[in-house]
Amino acid sequence: MKVQKFNIADAKLVRSPGQDGDIYVGNLVDERHGGPVTIGYGRYAPDQSLTETMAVDDIMIVLEGRIAVSTGAGTVIAGPGEIIYMPKGVAVTITTEGEGALTAYVTYPHWAEVHE
Repeated sequence: MKVQKFNIADAKLVRSPGQDGDIYVGNLVDERHGGPVTIGYGRYAPDQSLTETMAVDDIMIVLEGRIAVSTGAGTVIAGPGEIIYMPKGVAVTITTEGEGALTAYVTYPHWAEVHE
């Protein structure tokens, strides 16, 4: 694998699997590329909510807007330049308010099998 640089224009954003909200993700590196992690971008429209149990360890970097992640232990809110870590097995509700959000993510291992 070679050193690469990406920006949001490189990501093919598709609706996040298993939900019908205005939440889109686009992998840039995943199992097809031979690396041990998945990286990509996520775009959340305003006033969206996604509830799931984390299947992988997920690191979300907020680039624009604000993201709230709620668990049984409380809520963490992050804005531009801040990072949220969501461990595998934890039930989370991810929400946006106001302007929505743009994020970058890294997961270990790969969060979804990709067949192309």
